[in-house]
Amino acid sequence: MVATTAVFAAQDGISRHLAGEYNVLMVVMIRYWFFAAFVVALAARQPGGLRRAARPRRPVLQAVRGLLLAAEVCVMIAAFTLLGLVESHAVFAVYPLLVTVFSGPLLGERVGWRRWTAVAAGFAGVLVILAPGAGVFSPLVLVPLASAALFALYNLLTRLASRTDPTEVSFFWTGTVGAAAMTAAGIWFWEPMSGPDWGWMAVLCVTGVAGHWLLIRTYAAAEASVVQPFAYLQLVFASLIGITVFGEAIRANVLWGAALVIAAGLFTLARASKKAAP
Repeated sequence: MVATTAVFAAQDGISRHLAGEYNVLMVVMIRYWFFAAFVVALAARQPGGLRRAARPRRPVLQAVRGLLLAAEVCVMIAAFTLLGLVESHAVFAVYPLLVTVFSGPLLGERVGWRRWTAVAAGFAGVLVILAPGAGVFSPLVLVPLASAALFALYNLLTRLASRTDPTEVSFFWTGTVGAAAMTAAGIWFWEPMSGPDWGWMAVLCVTGVAGHWLLIRTYAAAEASVVQPFAYLQLVFASLIGITVFGEAIRANVLWGAALVIAAGLFTLARASKKAAP
């Protein structure tokens, strides 16, 4: 899981560079082409092959999942170009708390007062990051917050889909639906790309596949509740890339706010894991 977060952070850094030079939709489209090829090849090796993967029990739900993730990727990469890696990831870290907020109405889960307190603390951390009393509020911070909301919804719909479809079917639909949607949107914004940037695009595609492969191997070796807290390391790795490569700085309010959000998220994960235990 640590390796997964490091690879995804590197992917975020490359995405920020490419999206700063070219249209976001085009960058995400090419990335999804490679991802779709990977999930098709993976599905072909599973029992039942492509025929089984292409026939989920709830196709509408799977399609909505794929569209949500594609939209989330576009919004988050746009946030990287607007706010940088450090502040974008600091705000995005609130997504586990949003999962808790949405789990009641979407999945019918009961959320106790302890987790609601953690949610309140996490959003207090977001307010610390925004520092509304320190100057003029920037609406740009709503971009990574929107990305976190989309990702939380995607996670909840993935849980819902897992009740009827196996993981490989959901993974197949995530890649293929996302590739189809991004092609329909991104092909209109095609721009000539320089030779070095094609190299970076190739690295971006490889890191995307490598990250998902590592994540699959992680969940095959350990329970999600055990490794999920390590996902917060992506904030650390992305911040290091932002500071060393892009010259970003960590403001004190962002540091303390992110710490509060992460602490609240870890508590929420721990409570959810405890309630799920037999």
